[in-house]
Amino acid sequence: MSARLSPDGMYYWDGTQWVSTLSHDGRTRWNGTAWISASQVYGPSAYQPPGRVVREPTSWTRPLQIAVATFYALEGVYTLTLPFWMSGPMTQAMNQSIKQSIQRQQQLNPTVSPPPADFLNAMSSFMGGVLWVAAVFGLAIAVVAVIGALNRWTWIYYVALIFLGFGAISLPVDLINAAGGSAVMGASGFTVPSWTYWVGVAVSIPGTALFVWMLVALVKRGPWAMRRVAA
Repeated sequence: MSARLSPDGMYYWDGTQWVSTLSHDGRTRWNGTAWISASQVYGPSAYQPPGRVVREPTSWTRPLQIAVATFYALEGVYTLTLPFWMSGPMTQAMNQSIKQSIQRQQQLNPTVSPPPADFLNAMSSFMGGVLWVAAVFGLAIAVVAVIGALNRWTWIYYVALIFLGFGAISLPVDLINAAGGSAVMGASGFTVPSWTYWVGVAVSIPGTALFVWMLVALVKRGPWAMRRVAA
């Protein structure tokens, strides 16, 4: 090979600058003495395109996967239990709110007939159905999150981070409601037992800690705390 060629055979020194050895049509290449096929290999020093960038696990990756999978597994179980222990308090609170609304309407419009006697029963059944639909939907989200965490799906990482971020934002509100006896909700005539807020706080605290960890891992290392390396 001519000394005027670069080691990879991609450039030729014309006396003033390096120019490409590839012809304008891309079919042939100048080897220093003649035009040869562009597909011909120049031996061990042949040009190699840059390798694609991939990510490799770090010491944080596996613990982070287990933490996210465990959190959403427990979240799925918790969500599935909601219809059993939340149905009573939610139905009671809703019935109380509806009764107060009916009383106000009758005071304002005495001539208007009250709703049917089975109206409250229908609303109670509706509330129970809503809780079960929400529980099944929440369980499906939890299952997908667990599978995605174990398989290190990148999009699951960002979705979980967003959901946990919403939970972190709601934590101060849950603390205020739990400590203040849900005064804001009580003022609107719709109240639930204060212990339900403490349950929300108990769930939000580990979720907030996990959100902070995931955010730090994303900034320092990347999704699932995996570093970028050349393949």
